[in-house]
Amino acid sequence: MSNDSFQGAPSIKPVRLSVVIPVYNEAQTVQELVARVVRAPLPEGVTSQIICVNDASRDGTAAKLDELPAIFPGVEFKIFHKTQNQGKGAALRDGFKHATGDLVLVQDADLEYDPQDYRKLLGPILDDKADVVFGSRFIGEPHRVMYFWHSVANRFLTTMSNMFTNLNLTDMEVCYKVFRKSVIDRITIKCDRFGFEPEVTAKVAKLRPRLRIYEVGVAYYGRSYEEGKKITWKDGVKAMLAIIRFAFTD
Repeated sequence: MSNDSFQGAPSIKPVRLSVVIPVYNEAQTVQELVARVVRAPLPEGVTSQIICVNDASRDGTAAKLDELPAIFPGVEFKIFHKTQNQGKGAALRDGFKHATGDLVLVQDADLEYDPQDYRKLLGPILDDKADVVFGSRFIGEPHRVMYFWHSVANRFLTTMSNMFTNLNLTDMEVCYKVFRKSVIDRITIKCDRFGFEPEVTAKVAKLRPRLRIYEVGVAYYGRSYEEGKKITWKDGVKAMLAIIRFAFTD
Protein backbone atom coordinates (compact mmCIF):
# COMPACT_ATOMS: atom_id res chain seq x y z
CA MET A 1 0.00 0.00 0.00
CA SER A 2 1.39 3.41 -0.96
CA ASN A 3 2.33 5.81 1.79
CA ASP A 4 0.49 8.52 -0.13
CA SER A 5 -2.80 6.65 0.19
CA PHE A 6 -3.24 8.15 3.65
CA GLN A 7 -2.79 11.77 2.65
CA GLY A 8 -6.05 12.59 0.93
CA ALA A 9 -8.58 12.23 3.75
CA PRO A 10 -8.92 15.34 5.92
CA SER A 11 -9.36 15.15 9.66
CA ILE A 12 -13.01 14.65 10.66
CA LYS A 13 -12.72 16.94 13.69
CA PRO A 14 -10.11 19.38 15.04
CA VAL A 15 -7.01 17.50 16.19
CA ARG A 16 -4.17 18.82 18.33
CA LEU A 17 -0.64 17.56 17.65
CA SER A 18 2.10 17.76 20.29
CA VAL A 19 5.59 17.71 18.74
CA VAL A 20 8.05 16.68 21.47
CA ILE A 21 11.69 17.59 20.79
CA PRO A 22 14.48 16.38 23.12
CA VAL A 23 17.48 18.68 22.71
CA TYR A 24 21.10 18.20 23.74
CA ASN A 25 23.93 20.40 22.42
CA GLU A 26 22.14 21.34 19.20
CA ALA A 27 22.71 25.11 19.20
CA GLN A 28 23.73 24.97 15.52
CA THR A 29 20.59 23.21 14.32
CA VAL A 30 17.69 23.62 16.74
CA GLN A 31 16.27 26.90 15.43
CA GLU A 32 16.40 25.70 11.83
CA LEU A 33 14.77 22.44 12.88
CA VAL A 34 11.98 24.29 14.69
CA ALA A 35 11.50 26.52 11.64
CA ARG A 36 10.95 23.37 9.56
CA VAL A 37 8.47 22.06 12.13
CA VAL A 38 6.57 25.35 12.04
CA ARG A 39 6.48 25.26 8.22
CA ALA A 40 5.51 21.60 7.99
CA PRO A 41 2.20 21.14 6.16
CA LEU A 42 -0.40 19.51 8.39
CA PRO A 43 -3.64 17.84 7.34
CA GLU A 44 -6.79 19.94 7.44
CA GLY A 45 -8.06 20.48 10.97
CA VAL A 46 -4.73 19.71 12.68
CA THR A 47 -3.04 22.33 14.86
CA SER A 48 0.19 21.91 16.79
CA GLN A 49 2.15 22.78 19.89
CA ILE A 50 5.93 22.41 20.13
CA ILE A 51 7.49 21.07 23.33
CA CYS A 52 11.27 21.41 23.65
CA VAL A 53 13.13 19.73 26.50
CA ASN A 54 16.70 20.94 26.87
CA ASP A 55 18.70 18.11 28.42
CA ALA A 56 21.23 20.34 30.23
CA SER A 57 23.01 21.40 27.06
CA ARG A 58 26.37 23.16 27.41
CA ASP A 59 26.73 24.86 24.02
CA GLY A 60 24.25 27.73 24.00
CA THR A 61 21.23 25.61 23.15
CA ALA A 62 19.27 27.06 26.09
CA ALA A 63 19.52 30.61 24.73
CA LYS A 64 18.52 29.44 21.24
CA LEU A 65 15.43 27.76 22.67
CA ASP A 66 14.44 30.80 24.74
CA GLU A 67 14.49 32.93 21.57
CA LEU A 68 11.93 30.75 19.79
CA PRO A 69 8.69 32.45 20.95
CA ALA A 70 9.94 35.81 19.66
CA ILE A 71 11.13 34.32 16.36
CA PHE A 72 7.86 32.47 15.76
CA PRO A 73 5.05 34.58 17.26
CA GLY A 74 1.71 32.85 17.39
CA VAL A 75 3.24 29.38 17.76
CA GLU A 76 2.50 27.59 21.03
CA PHE A 77 5.77 26.64 22.69
CA LYS A 78 6.52 24.84 25.92
CA ILE A 79 10.22 25.04 26.71
CA PHE A 80 11.86 23.24 29.61
CA HIS A 81 15.46 23.28 30.79
CA LYS A 82 16.78 20.34 32.78
CA THR A 83 19.55 21.05 35.25
CA GLN A 84 21.17 17.62 34.85
CA ASN A 85 21.83 15.69 31.66
CA GLN A 86 19.84 12.45 31.77
CA GLY A 87 19.40 11.40 28.14
CA LYS A 88 16.86 11.23 25.34
CA GLY A 89 14.47 8.88 27.12
CA ALA A 90 14.31 11.10 30.21
CA ALA A 91 13.75 14.22 28.09
CA LEU A 92 10.93 12.53 26.20
CA ARG A 93 9.39 11.30 29.44
CA ASP A 94 9.27 14.90 30.65
CA GLY A 95 7.94 16.15 27.34
CA PHE A 96 5.14 13.58 27.21
CA LYS A 97 3.92 14.74 30.63
CA HIS A 98 3.42 18.25 29.30
CA ALA A 99 1.84 17.26 25.98
CA THR A 100 -1.82 18.25 25.74
CA GLY A 101 -2.47 17.20 22.15
CA ASP A 102 -4.60 14.33 20.87
CA LEU A 103 -1.50 12.98 19.09
CA VAL A 104 2.15 12.99 20.17
CA LEU A 105 5.04 12.95 17.68
CA VAL A 106 8.74 12.49 18.52
CA GLN A 107 11.10 14.80 16.64
CA ASP A 108 14.89 14.87 17.03
CA ALA A 109 16.56 18.29 17.26
CA ASP A 110 19.16 17.68 14.57
CA LEU A 111 18.32 17.89 10.86
CA GLU A 112 18.34 14.16 10.10
CA TYR A 113 14.55 13.89 9.80
CA ASP A 114 12.28 16.10 7.68
CA PRO A 115 9.01 17.49 9.14
CA GLN A 116 7.66 17.51 5.59
CA ASP A 117 6.86 13.86 6.35
CA TYR A 118 4.31 14.77 9.05
CA ARG A 119 1.34 14.34 6.71
CA LYS A 120 2.37 10.77 5.95
CA LEU A 121 3.04 10.00 9.61
CA LEU A 122 -0.30 11.37 10.81
CA GLY A 123 -2.38 9.97 7.96
CA PRO A 124 -3.01 6.41 9.23
CA ILE A 125 -4.19 7.71 12.63
CA LEU A 126 -6.38 10.45 11.17
CA ASP A 127 -7.93 7.87 8.87
CA ASP A 128 -8.62 5.76 11.98
CA LYS A 129 -6.50 2.91 10.68
CA ALA A 130 -3.79 3.12 13.34
CA ASP A 131 -3.11 3.93 16.99
CA VAL A 132 0.68 4.16 16.60
CA VAL A 133 2.75 4.99 13.51
CA PHE A 134 6.47 4.28 13.06
CA GLY A 135 8.52 5.91 10.36
CA SER A 136 10.98 3.79 8.41
CA ARG A 137 14.21 4.78 6.69
CA PHE A 138 14.35 1.49 4.84
CA ILE A 139 11.20 1.31 2.69
CA GLY A 140 11.97 3.44 -0.30
CA GLU A 141 12.27 7.09 0.72
CA PRO A 142 15.41 9.20 0.02
CA HIS A 143 18.23 8.79 2.49
CA ARG A 144 21.79 9.97 2.72
CA VAL A 145 24.33 7.19 2.11
CA MET A 146 26.22 6.83 5.37
CA TYR A 147 27.78 4.13 7.56
CA PHE A 148 27.38 0.51 6.43
CA TRP A 149 27.82 -0.99 9.89
CA HIS A 150 25.23 1.39 11.35
CA SER A 151 22.68 0.08 8.87
CA VAL A 152 23.63 -3.50 9.75
CA ALA A 153 23.25 -2.74 13.46
CA ASN A 154 19.87 -1.04 12.91
CA ARG A 155 18.52 -3.99 10.98
CA PHE A 156 19.89 -6.45 13.54
CA LEU A 157 18.30 -4.58 16.44
CA THR A 158 15.00 -4.32 14.58
CA THR A 159 15.02 -8.06 13.84
CA MET A 160 15.87 -8.86 17.45
CA SER A 161 13.09 -6.58 18.67
CA ASN A 162 10.62 -8.15 16.24
CA MET A 163 11.47 -11.63 17.53
CA PHE A 164 10.42 -10.63 21.05
CA THR A 165 7.46 -8.39 20.14
CA ASN A 166 6.07 -10.44 17.23
CA LEU A 167 5.90 -7.27 15.14
CA ASN A 168 7.24 -6.97 11.59
CA LEU A 169 8.78 -3.51 11.72
CA THR A 170 11.58 -2.58 9.35
CA ASP A 171 13.10 0.24 11.48
CA MET A 172 12.54 0.04 15.23
CA GLU A 173 15.32 2.55 15.94
CA VAL A 174 13.80 5.32 13.82
CA CYS A 175 13.19 8.70 15.47
CA TYR A 176 9.75 9.29 14.01
CA LYS A 177 7.04 7.69 16.11
CA VAL A 178 3.49 9.02 16.51
CA PHE A 179 1.11 7.94 19.27
CA ARG A 180 -2.43 8.68 20.20
CA LYS A 181 -2.09 10.55 23.50
CA SER A 182 -4.27 7.88 25.14
CA VAL A 183 -1.62 5.31 24.16
CA ILE A 184 1.49 7.11 25.39
CA ASP A 185 -0.31 7.98 28.64
CA ARG A 186 -0.52 4.24 29.37
CA ILE A 187 3.25 3.78 29.03
CA THR A 188 5.83 4.65 31.69
CA ILE A 189 9.24 5.21 30.11
CA LYS A 190 12.04 3.94 32.36
CA CYS A 191 15.09 4.14 30.07
CA ASP A 192 16.79 7.51 30.38
CA ARG A 193 18.88 7.33 27.24
CA PHE A 194 18.73 5.69 23.80
CA GLY A 195 17.02 2.62 25.24
CA PHE A 196 13.79 4.56 24.69
CA GLU A 197 13.31 3.10 21.20
CA PRO A 198 13.29 -0.63 22.09
CA GLU A 199 11.46 0.07 25.36
CA VAL A 200 8.55 1.97 23.85
CA THR A 201 8.32 -0.56 21.01
CA ALA A 202 8.10 -3.46 23.46
CA LYS A 203 5.52 -1.70 25.59
CA VAL A 204 3.37 -0.72 22.61
CA ALA A 205 3.41 -4.35 21.47
CA LYS A 206 2.23 -5.52 24.91
CA LEU A 207 -0.72 -3.17 25.31
CA ARG A 208 -4.14 -4.77 25.19
CA PRO A 209 -6.41 -4.70 23.40
CA ARG A 210 -3.78 -5.06 20.68
CA LEU A 211 -2.95 -1.76 19.05
CA ARG A 212 -3.06 -1.04 15.35
CA ILE A 213 0.51 -0.20 14.35
CA TYR A 214 1.48 1.19 10.95
CA GLU A 215 4.78 2.02 9.29
CA VAL A 216 5.39 4.68 6.62
CA GLY A 217 8.56 5.55 4.74
CA VAL A 218 10.38 8.72 5.78
CA ALA A 219 13.34 10.57 4.32
CA TYR A 220 16.61 10.44 6.24
CA TYR A 221 19.46 12.91 6.04
CA GLY A 222 21.95 11.31 8.42
CA ARG A 223 24.92 13.24 9.72
CA SER A 224 28.47 12.14 10.37
CA TYR A 225 30.27 12.16 13.71
CA GLU A 226 32.14 15.24 12.50
CA GLU A 227 28.76 16.92 12.05
CA GLY A 228 27.63 16.05 15.55
CA LYS A 229 26.23 12.51 15.49
CA LYS A 230 26.13 11.19 19.06
CA ILE A 231 25.05 7.54 19.04
CA THR A 232 27.85 4.94 19.33
CA TRP A 233 28.30 1.17 19.38
CA LYS A 234 27.83 1.26 23.17
CA ASP A 235 24.28 2.46 22.63
CA GLY A 236 23.71 -0.53 20.35
CA VAL A 237 24.76 -2.89 23.14
CA LYS A 238 22.44 -1.09 25.56
CA ALA A 239 19.61 -1.38 23.04
CA MET A 240 20.11 -5.16 22.90
CA LEU A 241 19.91 -5.34 26.67
CA ALA A 242 16.79 -3.17 26.66
CA ILE A 243 15.11 -5.45 24.11
CA ILE A 244 15.67 -8.44 26.38
CA ARG A 245 14.78 -6.56 29.55
CA PHE A 246 11.44 -5.26 28.33
CA ALA A 247 10.49 -8.48 26.64
CA PHE A 248 10.11 -10.01 30.09
CA THR A 249 9.38 -7.05 32.39
CA ASP A 250 7.44 -3.80 32.38
